Amino acid sequence: MKLYDGGRAPNPRRVRVFLAEKGMSIPAESVDIGKMEHKSAEYTAINPLQRLPALVLDDGTIITESVAICRYIEGLRPDPPLFGRGAKEEALVEMWNRRIEIYLFQAISFVFRHLHPAMREMEQQVPEWGEANKQRVYDFLQFLDRELKDRLFVAGDHYTIADITALCAIVRRWHAQVSARPSAHA
Repeated sequence: MKLYDGGRAPNPRRVRVFLAEKGMSIPAESVDIGKMEHKSAEYTAINPLQRLPALVLDDGTIITESVAICRYIEGLRPDPPLFGRGAKEEALVEMWNRRIEIYLFQAISFVFRHLHPAMREMEQQVPEWGEANKQRVYDFLQFLDRELKDRLFVAGDHYTIADITALCAIVRRWHAQVSARPSAHA
């Protein structure tokens, strides 16, 4: 296997944190997004959508999308279970991971992509869209803060992919708690 990693970008980081939680390492090749290497012909042959990360299996199969890669890793090494334990917890983890992806991760991404000066070279920026998403971020953070007042982790009693997704998107009290985990430095 070989992981194509994008450094500081949040989606590749989700895979690195997931791997660290599993106690695994995979040979990796860095793709410098700042230098637009993800748009190169070489990387486009791996992922025509020019997004990171990508996992190339030994048989040549290519898996893209961070959660799909994490699900594959979970199948290889089920312990500790980061997608839940049993039907109810698995459903709750899925629900919370999707909520965080849609209402927090994506909204933060829109703010960053459409307002940050460094993104001008990579994105067609629509500043109004970035500004419009700021309130969505604040609203969901307030909702999540209320939800987390009575539990340690996003989806319940155990650290999961939902916590990893939120870690890479950022949440206050909870962020300090999960940032203390060794995998958070992956």
